Amino acid sequence: MNNTNKKIILIDQDDVLANYHARFLEIWKNEHPEKVWVSLADSAEYDVDKNYPPEYRDLIEEITVRKGFFGSLSPISGAKEALETMLVLGHDVRIVTAPKRKHTFCVPEKFAWIEKHLGQKFVERIVLTRDKTLVHGDILIDDKPNVPGVCTPSWEQVFYDQPYNRRYNNRRLTWANYQEVLGL
Repeated sequence: MNNTNKKIILIDQDDVLANYHARFLEIWKNEHPEKVWVSLADSAEYDVDKNYPPEYRDLIEEITVRKGFFGSLSPISGAKEALETMLVLGHDVRIVTAPKRKHTFCVPEKFAWIEKHLGQKFVERIVLTRDKTLVHGDILIDDKPNVPGVCTPSWEQVFYDQPYNRRYNNRRLTWANYQEVLGL
């Protein structure tokens, strides 16, 4: 591949590389079996708490900011292989992830998760920011609709396909079809 075809590919972590919604739901159903729960397939909103009644928000936040939550996320099938392939093809791959506002455990656990599931070379490719528009790239693979920020992004957002982002018209991919969608 010559340098003119090399892309800077920015990749979100939660629900793109790591199963955030699935882990939350597992804990929620175990700790609050009497309360309503919403499957990932039925999630209409990106933010987990917005899929639930407002009175559950504190309980939901307690789960998602607790020690061990981010470290316990399972990897999404095919993600590691896709990232490795992109590197082999000569692309500059960066993991761009936003920490929780209550970040005591979130930040170190995100780093440890990447080291455990993707390897040290990807730890060195982490960009930690709450404003992804500040990060230069060609493509942002993210499940979040409407990524906010202070800048006009240099990247095109391609959705990692999730039920809650299907009402938007962006290109979308999974780790099974990413090469075709991105033209790699």
